Amino acid sequence: MSEPSPPRRRRKRRWAASILAALVLAFAVWGCVIEPASLRERDYAFGLPNWPRDCDGLRVDLVSDLHVGSPRNGLDRFDRLVRRLADSDAQAVLMAGDYVILSVFLGTYIPADTVAEHLKPLTARKPVYAVLGNHDWWKDGARVRRALESAGVVVLEDEAREVRLGGCRLWMVGIGDLLEAPHDVGKAFSAINDQAPALAITHNPLVFRQTPARASLLVAGHTHGGQIAFPLLGRPGLWKGADGAYPVGHFVEDGRQLFVTPGIGTSILPIRFGVPPEISRLHLCGQGREAACR
Repeated sequence: MSEPSPPRRRRKRRWAASILAALVLAFAVWGCVIEPASLRERDYAFGLPNWPRDCDGLRVDLVSDLHVGSPRNGLDRFDRLVRRLADSDAQAVLMAGDYVILSVFLGTYIPADTVAEHLKPLTARKPVYAVLGNHDWWKDGARVRRALESAGVVVLEDEAREVRLGGCRLWMVGIGDLLEAPHDVGKAFSAINDQAPALAITHNPLVFRQTPARASLLVAGHTHGGQIAFPLLGRPGLWKGADGAYPVGHFVEDGRQLFVTPGIGTSILPIRFGVPPEISRLHLCGQGREAACR
């Protein structure tokens, strides 16, 4: 069989280069423009150990890594997110940290006081429980906490609070960020003095390794799901980091349960590809009674 002529080889190379350029352009448009500006709501049902029937069907919304000011994620989009959370059928909202940005390419820093002011339509409708993330601590965690609390957000840093959501009485527990806060898991659970279920919030999911079985469920963020997820190739943003242990989704170890939400905004690079911003709608029931949650 004869070799292709030089003109044919050049045409093939040009076609290959054109296809590659088109793929790169499609990735850039989707990953930098379309997907970061999107927002989906996704439902998850959990069967939790030692979960009382009075709490079956409890609905909470979980968001994390808001990173208000990251590209395609300004205050106008944040207001739309707040409206969707306020209008949902959830009895409470959980926020797992990183409300501001330290630095992200093409991003605009928005102070915590401004972010908090835009949360007021949500806190006027339902309780909001939160912890701080590493970016919040980098931008003065005490100030971020004061701003959130001034807007009616209940910030729990290594502390627990007894709450009632509908007919469900439970403990809401906040655990400080693994890397930037003086987190103390024992202190966080120390106020719990009965057998009511405990729902725990933290930022970095690696805290899961230190969380006692007393927590019915731990929720976290921080990973952004890697921000990029390729079919077959996985999540390159998590390949080299310890966060890759719990990239996104539901994990069970020794009967303990963790859920990691993919978050809302972006950090470092303004790209989301295959990991759209998400409001995670959590439906909570006792183990073996998951059907009642759906």
